[in-house]
Amino acid sequence: MSREFITGIFHCWISAFAQGEAAPAGEGGSWLSRFLKFWNFRLFYLGDHPVTVQKVIIAILTLIVGVFAVRRLEKVLRERLLPRTNLPENVASVIPKVFYYLGLFFTLLLALYFVNIPLTAFAFIGGALAIGIGFGAQNLINNFISGFIILIERPIKIGDMIEVEGYFARIEDIGARCTRIRTGDNIHILVPNSSFLEKSIINWTLSDRMVRTKVTVGVAYGTDVKRVKELLLEVARGSGDVLPSPEPFVVFEDFGDSALIFSLYFWIRLENLMNKMVIESRIRFAIDETFAREGIVIAFPQRDVHLDSVRPIEVEIKGPVPGPGDARGN
Repeated sequence: MSREFITGIFHCWISAFAQGEAAPAGEGGSWLSRFLKFWNFRLFYLGDHPVTVQKVIIAILTLIVGVFAVRRLEKVLRERLLPRTNLPENVASVIPKVFYYLGLFFTLLLALYFVNIPLTAFAFIGGALAIGIGFGAQNLINNFISGFIILIERPIKIGDMIEVEGYFARIEDIGARCTRIRTGDNIHILVPNSSFLEKSIINWTLSDRMVRTKVTVGVAYGTDVKRVKELLLEVARGSGDVLPSPEPFVVFEDFGDSALIFSLYFWIRLENLMNKMVIESRIRFAIDETFAREGIVIAFPQRDVHLDSVRPIEVEIKGPVPGPGDARGN
């Protein structure tokens, strides 16, 4: 079709120019008559509907103006109108995207209406599009549909902190095809939208930002375990990062190989990606300082070696080897 289109325009210009040069003045050889002939030149047919140069140009201009207008209106809606409302951030991000794609769709319909081309004339395109989707575009369509499902059902939203594919990151934007997340190392990752619906995602802040975490410590055998519990709770309650409710608690986890294992559980408010790690570090510093003051030893791996022998083991302790001068009595 593109070859017929280019060839038709070329022959139209050649024919109009030749007739204009051959015709005497006042006998249809004016530039206006040649322009009108070119303007109404039929390039090809869609069913029973001829497609002229006029219709093609009007359609192109309609699309250009329409796309420009939709983009401008979407920008005004996103940057000026929505910030003045009290809508949640995720809802405010959905409205401009829906407006943009609906605007493009209606711009296309308007262009077809102006050139008087019915949608049934493009029935063959629907078949070709179906074949294309079947062979290579199913992932794109899947991600596109998944994006709108995410925006409507809200399993995740902008600002949430999630774990996906081994990354702990914050959601910065939910697009039509993919979602942009940023890790604590300031690395941006683009995740296909379908991944959020097809795989297990850990959303740390789905309902609220309260999360429970723990710090584990081992003390030497023989330590007063009740005193250890009291000191761990004292550290948690004295920290400004630990929430008072629900209350922190201590669990005697296990009798380890070299230590008595205790875990201090407490609740915090997850404000950013590094918040949890930083608070756990502060609690460990406080535990080390408190235990050192109270004389409680934080255990480390130890091994006792037992030698089983019938005969007594002879131990010989040797001093330094004498030098040549010492041998002569010097």
